[in-house]
Amino acid sequence: MSKLGEIISRNEEHIRADWMKHLTASVQRADLMSKVELEEQSKALLSAIVRGMSSGQTEDPSGPAWSSARELLQDISASRARQGFTPSETSMFVLSLKQPFFSVIRREFAGNQDEMFDAIWKCTLCLDKLSLITAETFLATREELISRQQQELLELSTPVVKLWDGILALPIIGTLDSSRTQVVMEELLQTVVATNSKFAIIDITGVPTVDTLVAQHLLKTITAARLMGAECIISGVRPQIAQTIVHLGINLEDVITKAKLADAFALALQKSGKTVVRASAAANGSATVNATVQKEG
Repeated sequence: MSKLGEIISRNEEHIRADWMKHLTASVQRADLMSKVELEEQSKALLSAIVRGMSSGQTEDPSGPAWSSARELLQDISASRARQGFTPSETSMFVLSLKQPFFSVIRREFAGNQDEMFDAIWKCTLCLDKLSLITAETFLATREELISRQQQELLELSTPVVKLWDGILALPIIGTLDSSRTQVVMEELLQTVVATNSKFAIIDITGVPTVDTLVAQHLLKTITAARLMGAECIISGVRPQIAQTIVHLGINLEDVITKAKLADAFALALQKSGKTVVRASAAANGSATVNATVQKEG
């Protein structure tokens, strides 16, 4: 055991008490973590750090003796990323150990400044590297959470709605990129199979712009739906979008387009052998108009 490791091990309880005072005063988030949980994490991490320092690898926490400390830090960082802590708050959980460590080192090496500065430097290097492990794990976990949330938003933003027996509607809002096209296609095809639908209306009223790439994505979705036996109708084609499609020379000759979702729905009803009939009836002295859908013949 190195001299520094022996000193840290001998003063572990004192360091932990001093560390907890500092954490409670400036780092603890009572709205995210209880004091009991903070004490448990602090005790476990400090014990792991003491074991690592006692091995003689004082300034390099990458060795096998530090494996438990690294794994514990990774678990704590990932947990705090999910709980809503900030990166600085998570890193300060480790960096706040410097003050208790330095206090013990100054007291133990009071008669030898060279040894004191050497011990302080080793502790600084060690805690800084441990803090980097904490930050890297925190950011990796946060990126994973963001990616998962983006995927969930994509799925929620592309609902397939059943308008009538055999008729589906897919309203698209926002930009249609490659990743979102894949989600749209999968959702549409699964619903086509599940409902045995023959018509699918893709409404692009909420799509801000249609360029060559967006048109290609739409055509891919339409082609895939056709392979599953469903005919697609594009609705929500605004004048600006129509001009853009013509200007870009995008070929939509084989695709039925309508300006409004209602027109596309009426066409799908007609193609499926149904028609909309207005029936007038008198009730309480006033005429009411109802729309009913009937099968032809």
